[in-house]
Amino acid sequence: MLARTRSYTTVGLQAVPVDVEVDAARGLPGFTLVGLPGRAVKEAKERVRSAILNSQFHLPSQRFVVNLAPADLKKEGGVYDLAIALGILAASRQLDPARLAPVAALGELALDGRLRPVHGTLPIALALPDRRPLLVPLPNAPEAALVSGARIIPVASLRDAAEYLAGTLPALPTPPPQEHAEPLNQYDVDFADVKGQTHVKRALEIAVAGGHHALLIGPPGAGKTMLAERVPTIQPPLTFPEALETTAVHSVAGLLLPPADDGRPLHSPLLRRRPFRAPHHTSSAEALIGGGVGPRPGEISLAQHGVLFLDELPEFRRDALEALRQPLEEGRVRLGRARGAVEFPARCALLAAMNPCYCGWLTDSRHRCRCSSTQVQRYLAKVSGPLLDRIDLHIDVPAVPFDALTRAPEGESSSQIRARVQRAIAFRRKRSQQQPNAQLRTKELKTYCQMTSDVISLLKSAMQELNL
Repeated sequence: MLARTRSYTTVGLQAVPVDVEVDAARGLPGFTLVGLPGRAVKEAKERVRSAILNSQFHLPSQRFVVNLAPADLKKEGGVYDLAIALGILAASRQLDPARLAPVAALGELALDGRLRPVHGTLPIALALPDRRPLLVPLPNAPEAALVSGARIIPVASLRDAAEYLAGTLPALPTPPPQEHAEPLNQYDVDFADVKGQTHVKRALEIAVAGGHHALLIGPPGAGKTMLAERVPTIQPPLTFPEALETTAVHSVAGLLLPPADDGRPLHSPLLRRRPFRAPHHTSSAEALIGGGVGPRPGEISLAQHGVLFLDELPEFRRDALEALRQPLEEGRVRLGRARGAVEFPARCALLAAMNPCYCGWLTDSRHRCRCSSTQVQRYLAKVSGPLLDRIDLHIDVPAVPFDALTRAPEGESSSQIRARVQRAIAFRRKRSQQQPNAQLRTKELKTYCQMTSDVISLLKSAMQELNL
């Protein structure tokens, strides 16, 4: 007997339907899995067999053939376990195949039949057509329920899923959608904590308002990292579509909040604050832009609608930094593979920090620099010109004098700076300009950024004297 159901996988952030066909026929007992399964999918045979027996169902002595279509798509992970198990129960007449066909199922099976959460549930829920019911593990239910109108059926085990399809168990309540969830703008840090550095704060305010990347250059202890960590506090609150897109990236990467001991999520999975990602300088190119087997998003995608902070910029591997050039310009990562291309979003603000030389004291009048001119040039050459060209603002961050640290009054708070940023963004939108200043094309620059004669004169002098 033949039974069909549907599961899903993700390629980048795109949900791809996978039809699960199970045929039970007479012959020597066996379990054949076809459809280009990866190693984890091949091991589903053992998980499914134990889960069926431990859930008080029986496994007939028949020959089962499981096909995962399309056949040319590589299948990875344990997301298909539940669909395969339900297909076997339907093919062996322990479930009605007619009830199984209209649903989709996601979930990795434990040997005792419990369901473990899987990655990528949110983008899959976003792609569900025609209000098709989706069976998901209990911990994934709040994530999938972020999609308004989706028919999410939370189940804790294979037994629960089978009884729901048989009509003997009512569906568990689905968490309500959170379209109107308030964005969070409470942070443990604030720009008021930073003494001095008035011009640096102003430059970062301009960077946030215009969507520009920025590089902080100064000696050790000048406050570069402290300033960068506070940039998310002056960014506008996330809109719900932005929060949903950012959460989808984290869902595919498997970075949403872990379940509690009872299998239920601790909190809502919706990310309501802009992400701040600060990878270590030993990170590989793959870690920064994404990749691997079954490509996963990298740090630049995990910082979507937030901040990617690269501290000690020259210490990053050259190939890793060069890999950022195209994503920073296009706002997306496109990874080419033999079987096709995978795309991830990469629209974030890049903040980088570096010393002016190896010892760090080149621009500090209080310390003597020990580097030769050749060493300084070698150090600066670690960051290529094409990458620096994509960073609009290069900001000098001097050391703060003792008197400014101890006697200066508290500076402006993040809320005050954020209010000005929001006014600037509102003005930009009022003039029918949706994209930030940093993304304006030549025609738009001529329309929205007309220069006066004084500005043209200043720009000409700057280009000539600074060799811009």
